[in-house]
Amino acid sequence: MLVLLPPSETKRPGGAGAPLDIGRLAFPALREPREAVVDALVALSADEDAAARVLKLNAKRRHEIADNAALRTAPTLAAVDRYTGVLYDALDAASLDGEACSWLGAHVAIHSAPLGPVGALDRIPAYRLAAGTSLPGVLPLRRVWADAVRDAVAASDPDFVLDLRSEAYVALGPLPSTVASAYVRVVTPTPGGAARALNHFNKHAKGAFMRALATHRPAIANVDELRAWATSTGWTIVDGRDGEIALVV
Repeated sequence: MLVLLPPSETKRPGGAGAPLDIGRLAFPALREPREAVVDALVALSADEDAAARVLKLNAKRRHEIADNAALRTAPTLAAVDRYTGVLYDALDAASLDGEACSWLGAHVAIHSAPLGPVGALDRIPAYRLAAGTSLPGVLPLRRVWADAVRDAVAASDPDFVLDLRSEAYVALGPLPSTVASAYVRVVTPTPGGAARALNHFNKHAKGAFMRALATHRPAIANVDELRAWATSTGWTIVDGRDGEIALVV
């Protein structure tokens, strides 16, 4: 099973790893678009005012332009440690044992805007780039990534893909039709019996669900096996719209 996670706008600074080595990231077929987007971000950072305008940064966030300028030289962290925020706080990868962390490394990819999907333990620098940003010097990110990511996932030949990304990142990397997959929506029951989609708690639930997967490390190759495991561990998964499942919390 391959699990796809969204990134987070907030990131932990610094790191102790060697600078970014694009050639060592998961999905090596993505090297060309990765190089192009990183080069575009570094070039944009040479003009701080232009970078702030393109990246929509207020005065308090302008320091993130320096992160982009140093993409190729800055220290790195494992991607799952780089991201912070509600989902990653609930996952709390730093507190997992070695076997759980190894499971994350083998089964989880986090879909970033500048690098595409990277392995959970791939080392990446801090950066600032959102899925909807249009960078000077490259095609719109959707055109940069969509076909390349689809082909890279197909080439990795997973038995099953569990997609927990936000819709903005699904647009940057639609999954190949040849791979069995399920898109996850987090919902909660209403007093009338209907299901209501969640916003803030959507992220928390995804993080907690990922922590449970990493802790138990089930062998899952399809939706039925995922549902059975979820039921055995106190989670509820029901069928959603075509190609989707609902995580009920």
